[in-house]
Amino acid sequence: MFTFFQKKQKDYPDYWLAYEECFREKNGPEIFNTRFVALDTETTGFHYKNDRVLSIGAVSVMQNTISVADVFEIYIRQDTFNPETVKIHGLLREDRRVDAVSEEEAIRQFLDYIGNAVLVAHHANFDLTMLNTALKRMGLPKLKNQVLDTSVLYTRSRITSNLIDHNRSYSLDELADTLNVAKSDRHTATGDAYITALVFLKVLSRLEKKGIHKNKDLS
Repeated sequence: MFTFFQKKQKDYPDYWLAYEECFREKNGPEIFNTRFVALDTETTGFHYKNDRVLSIGAVSVMQNTISVADVFEIYIRQDTFNPETVKIHGLLREDRRVDAVSEEEAIRQFLDYIGNAVLVAHHANFDLTMLNTALKRMGLPKLKNQVLDTSVLYTRSRITSNLIDHNRSYSLDELADTLNVAKSDRHTATGDAYITALVFLKVLSRLEKKGIHKNKDLS
């Protein structure tokens, strides 16, 4: 029997297929035994279509510990340049890192690093949209990982009160100051990823005191 309406399987590269294969093995239900990856991107600007990712930084978190031996940092070659954002990320047009790689190679290495980990970012929508836009340019689907936003988690961790503005969006600096997290290497992808990981652990501790111990209860 002919299957005229069967959807044609796309011919994705091996690194994407290997990434998808990771999700055959599900994360356990407990937060403590789940691998989280705190990440941050530095970009040429804030326009999803026209701007590009300059660098990706990420650190691994598991069993309430940041693994300093499991850190990801990569820089991406590009021609797009926005002088307005230099004051934020500090990377100039003349900065040509010899270790910078193509966008596709950076994404390939990033997928290999994250696997099926739960991704954590501050104001996660921006970073994930930039990464998913890069994937789209490469003809690939969006990231499959569960994603957590530290700003949203922090709001949930606070004592319930009518005086709390649940729609407020907290900056990473605000959370670092409130939670007594040192802000070293601020506005570098790896530095911000590390700060995000520390904030995440502090917020997790608060949530656990409220009886939250399962991954599904974080989303």
